[in-house]
Amino acid sequence: MTSFPQHRPVTLARRGIVAAPHYLAAEAGLELLKAGGNAIDAAIAASATLQVVYPFVCGLGGDVFMLIYDARSGELYGLNGSGRSAQMATIERYHELGYTTMPVFGIHAVTVPGCASGWDAAERRFGRWGPGGLAQALAPAIAYAEEGFAIGPGLHAALTSVSTRAEIHRSWHAHFLPDSTVPPVGAIVRFPTLARTLRAIAKVGSETFYRGEIADQIAAFFAREGGLITRNDLASHQSEWVTPLSIPYAGLKVYELPPNTQGVTALQMLGIMDQLPLGEGPLAPETVHLSVEAKKLAFTDRAAYLTDAAYMRINPTALIDQDYLALRRALINPARAQPSFAPGNFTGDTVYLCAADKEGNVVSLIQSNYMGFGSGVVVDDTGIVLQNRGAYFSLDPTAANALAPAKRTLHTLIPSIALRNGRPGMVFGAMGGDGQPQTHLQVYTAVARFGLNIQQAIEMPRWVHGATPDGETLLVESHFPPATLDALRRLGHQVQEQGMWSNAMGHANGIVFDSSTGVMQGGSDPRAEGIAAGW
Repeated sequence: MTSFPQHRPVTLARRGIVAAPHYLAAEAGLELLKAGGNAIDAAIAASATLQVVYPFVCGLGGDVFMLIYDARSGELYGLNGSGRSAQMATIERYHELGYTTMPVFGIHAVTVPGCASGWDAAERRFGRWGPGGLAQALAPAIAYAEEGFAIGPGLHAALTSVSTRAEIHRSWHAHFLPDSTVPPVGAIVRFPTLARTLRAIAKVGSETFYRGEIADQIAAFFAREGGLITRNDLASHQSEWVTPLSIPYAGLKVYELPPNTQGVTALQMLGIMDQLPLGEGPLAPETVHLSVEAKKLAFTDRAAYLTDAAYMRINPTALIDQDYLALRRALINPARAQPSFAPGNFTGDTVYLCAADKEGNVVSLIQSNYMGFGSGVVVDDTGIVLQNRGAYFSLDPTAANALAPAKRTLHTLIPSIALRNGRPGMVFGAMGGDGQPQTHLQVYTAVARFGLNIQQAIEMPRWVHGATPDGETLLVESHFPPATLDALRRLGHQVQEQGMWSNAMGHANGIVFDSSTGVMQGGSDPRAEGIAAGW
């Protein structure tokens, strides 16, 4: 098996672990566990803290998805906390606004934020303290927003990059750069308007965000800026409990959320790979080649079929049916990269974190504003950075993900949990847009088929395949074995090397569970500023 040095040790704990892409967020979650909270309380605390200290990848103006394993019932629950397009959002209306394709930034790329509702729904149903638990979960984030925190290199770099873009709204500059300068690494930063908004949510729940005082502020802002989202759009929003989809893989049963997420894409890739003979290790050319080909097949189907579940032309379970997977698997040529695949035929910038507690509760949580700071728009006097998830819609009426009123767009956000014999075996996820299911495939394969610990699997050199200005490209990190890269080029892949631990590969976190000892093994990505904090 190909070997590589492990950068940091795996975190080992028995009472709980919170793994997040920023150390302050992981520690905030751990504080909740030590204060008597459970994994749900800890995950929400970490999520809220990330919105303060890591706001270039998530925020209150974005969406959230969760998979929750409830130890008491022994059941797995899925939460879809994504918002919809405005009820006035039609393809014709966007044409009238002068758009021939969906805008990427600005007020017309925004969909209804779902994060606050998702927090509230999860806390009320599974949190230790019920409806009142939201105040305790948000307390660390409020303290950082009010009292300040030292800006890290990631946030500094993001502020520097985004501040020069012409498409960024004046409200973003007013919120993040009130002195018109980017604060240096180590400077103390405060977000008092965001603190007030979080305090309001902590006091009365998400009701204020969708039907109360904050809803009034959001609706008034959209009216002033010419946006389409109204107070009625906000009032109509609610999170939805959904049934996760699953597939067997290497002794695990891996669960992902159904559409409007791309979770079925990750499952399809795993299902295609499950019966293929791999190389000697996760970085062997045979393993990588087959994985990339499985990715191409799954993404072809993703483009053809996935969107809001209410608009799907097929049942998503058809994509992971074993007979269908066998047909797709048969299309892979082990000796040559395929340039593209046709979809199968049928009839009829993000943060990921996870938390586990000593009672056996597990949370897999992912949230995003989509592209970094999202739309580049911040609701005045609230600190709410609005997502640009609407950019994922299409103005082509024949496309699966065509824009329509009050529709959920296809989401790249995918938390996962794998069970072994009905109990948590692994919880995992990653940021990285289209790279997310590709990272799921690589890490699950490294752990379940090659026996790497979770920290090794997260640290190992990664690849991501997709479209670049140079065409279809396989991006790989520079510490890949040279022999593997040479072999992949001979197989026909257009390989392009990135730096070691490249941001292009996303940031992953995960926990593996040893049922025989009760020990949890946590891993966090050196590509971000996070840790797996254990107790």
